Amino acid sequence: MSPSLLDLETLARSAGEILRNGFEPRPGYGHRIDIEHKGEIDLVTEIDRQSEQYIIGEIKRRFPNHGIYAEESGNNSDGQHSIWYIDPLDGTINYAHGVPIFSVSIAYTENGELLLAVVYDPMQDECFTAQKGQAAWMNGKPIHVSSQNKLLDSLLVTGFPYDVRTNPDNNFDNHARLMKSTQGVRRLGSAALDLAYVASGRFDGFWELQIEPYDIAAGALIAREAGAVVTGALGLPLKMGKAMSILAANPQLHPQILAVINDK
Repeated sequence: MSPSLLDLETLARSAGEILRNGFEPRPGYGHRIDIEHKGEIDLVTEIDRQSEQYIIGEIKRRFPNHGIYAEESGNNSDGQHSIWYIDPLDGTINYAHGVPIFSVSIAYTENGELLLAVVYDPMQDECFTAQKGQAAWMNGKPIHVSSQNKLLDSLLVTGFPYDVRTNPDNNFDNHARLMKSTQGVRRLGSAALDLAYVASGRFDGFWELQIEPYDIAAGALIAREAGAVVTGALGLPLKMGKAMSILAANPQLHPQILAVINDK
């Protein structure tokens, strides 16, 4: 039994309600929510766990034979051909600091192929969805990538690894080069929203060098169905795996960004 796109959207919106109810728009760590450090700058909150527990509980109840790869509980796919990729709160650092830029990201795959995807921003009530071969939507309205063809006139978005202070492949060099080659490069703090914004034409392209599959699985399908070229940062086909890289942009800009990234 396979889920429908409506199944994913219902899960994402319900999980988004958990995030919205737990959110306090105050700066710093004066929240009533519990915050833990998974790494030096890698956080997890009790709301991450509540959201993930809800999503996984519903999947296990309705699709007990499906595998799940989620941010907090890890990879429990055990070789199943049906696998869900879940980030219950993409943008935890923003959330912990009271910055209202975060999302719920859910993707469904069969035999390694992305079939269904939802990225939900509960603060803006924007739900980005896609089904393989069926286009992409935001709140039920079709979306498409931008038509910008000049890198100098483009606006890009990127992210950095959690071990940015010690990792020599920290993306700083690419960021500097593309800052000089475009109108600007933003960093929102939610890769799922970055890709959704590329899909809807708000950004012209997104890249990141080291990122987990649950961060980008849903956004990658949404961007692709909206007309983006989505590959690894070296231009190779995108494959779900640990410490992935990604480049998503409209067809005119993808090769231009790729050339800058790989001009070492």
